[in-house]
Amino acid sequence: MNGDPLVIGGRTLGSRLLLGSGGFRHPDLLAASITAAGADLVTVAVRRVDRAPGGILEAITAAGARVLPNTAGCVTAREAVGTARLAREAFATDWVKLEVIGDRRTLLPDAVELLAAAETLASGGFTVLAYTTDDPVLGARLEGVGCAAVMPLGSPIGSGGGIRNPRAIGMMRESVTVPLVLDAGIGTASDAALAMELGCDAVLAATAVAGSREPERMARALAGAVSAGREALRAGRPPRREHAQASTSPDGIPEWA
Repeated sequence: MNGDPLVIGGRTLGSRLLLGSGGFRHPDLLAASITAAGADLVTVAVRRVDRAPGGILEAITAAGARVLPNTAGCVTAREAVGTARLAREAFATDWVKLEVIGDRRTLLPDAVELLAAAETLASGGFTVLAYTTDDPVLGARLEGVGCAAVMPLGSPIGSGGGIRNPRAIGMMRESVTVPLVLDAGIGTASDAALAMELGCDAVLAATAVAGSREPERMARALAGAVSAGREALRAGRPPRREHAQASTSPDGIPEWA
């Protein structure tokens, strides 16, 4: 990240790969995965977190990462705001990953409740990272009410379906000026690389790591993919063409008359 820092809410992060803490078979696997990923931020569900010794909080701290509380499971703005305030007291942080789910089957965000919660929290001094759909209009509205980052899904939570609508992610990049963090849907390293090539500033991965056969190895693979995708974006892809174009100039080719 030398010379290309990721800054969210005025804070420089040490990595463009964020991790989720859910689904790991053991806290030691989580800690090893954080280290392999080089992750600086790790999300924890406020409603599910266990503060007991040897739990995930201890694993996150031991790996040198910071906790990003999230409001997973909340279905109204009121619930999400209350959960965020509880997290601020419990974790001594104003940062929150805001989730307001509108449907328990799809786990898709409720746009109306999400926007209301984001406005309340941002005006109350929180640094809000909002999980949302890949709607560029909603992304712009979330930025407008003060969100520090917008986090569109690539596909539904836990699906590992990759980025189902790359054009929508590209349009979000054009409509949002705050950091864009691809959230749900990452299934493997190529998904993370594509997200970065589309212009995302970072990627959050959870099930892709925790649900893999070798979480530590997958975390390392995702970190490499995020870095490669970012470098490719900065390098600039040559324009796509409908027809072939020789890479060698025809100048100097002898004429065999």
